[in-house]
This record gives sequence, C-alpha cells and structure tokens, in this order.
Amino acid sequence: MPYWLMKSEPDELSIDDLAAAPATPIPWFGVRNYQARNFMRDDMRVGDLILFYHSSCAEPGIAGVVEVVSVAYPDETQFDTASKYYDAKATRETPRWFNVDVRFVRKGGFLPLRRLRDCPALAGMRLLAKGSRLSITPVEADEWRLIESLTAAS
Repeated sequence: MPYWLMKSEPDELSIDDLAAAPATPIPWFGVRNYQARNFMRDDMRVGDLILFYHSSCAEPGIAGVVEVVSVAYPDETQFDTASKYYDAKATRETPRWFNVDVRFVRKGGFLPLRRLRDCPALAGMRLLAKGSRLSITPVEADEWRLIESLTAAS
C-alpha cells in the first residue's frame, strides 16, 4: 500500500477539524502544483494512508493520519471565479486540477519537524529535502513504520 504525506495549514484545515467529522469525506482541494496534482490524479488510490502534516504554523509537524476515500476528480474551485483557486485556463472539458477526498483515521502523538530532522533514518525523506515545498509527497514504507513508532512513543 502506498503512503503519502499531505501538508495543510492548521488555520485552513487541521487534524482537529477532520477529527470533528470522522465519517465525513473532505475534498483535498486547492492544490496548484503539477507534481502534487499528478500524485493525486495518477498515483493515489482509495485506502492509501496519509500522514497529515501541519505546515506554516508556529510548530510544523505530523499531527495524525488520514485515508484516501475517493479516486481523483476535478477540483471544483478551479471553475469558481470567486475562489482564490480559480484558474481561467481550466474548463470542464479539460480540467487542469484534481483532488481526492480524505477522511480522518487517527490523531497521533504530534511529531514536530525538528524531531523528524533529528532522526538519521529519515534523512532521505522527501519532506526533509532541501528546498522541498510540495504539499503532497510519497512516503516510503520504512519511513512510515519509523514515524508510526515515533508518534506512538510521543
């Protein structure tokens, strides 16, 4: 099973927001990077697990786990002229942006970015690569297992 990491600013969507509606699928909209879009559109499958990462906040880090619950479909915000995610080049016939739906699985012990950086076994993780700003990245199975053990110990 593939694993992923998805970043969200907690003032926009936090793990607590997802936990408040555990059975409700949430569309992961607004991704405007082609590589991140391709991960969702081409590689994510229903049942894939995701490390939910709080970014652009006082203490960024992994806050929990969510699950992919839909195949990719066109992101409606690209067609909404009132949305900050509007894309004038997108059409319904040829959408440019896609999203998947996710749902809450569990909240874990919060694992801050500084602790991830201090773990030599995670040195190759895409999240920790210099200049990495992607909002969606794949996570290797060994990275997933180590992070699971670290969050259980937190």
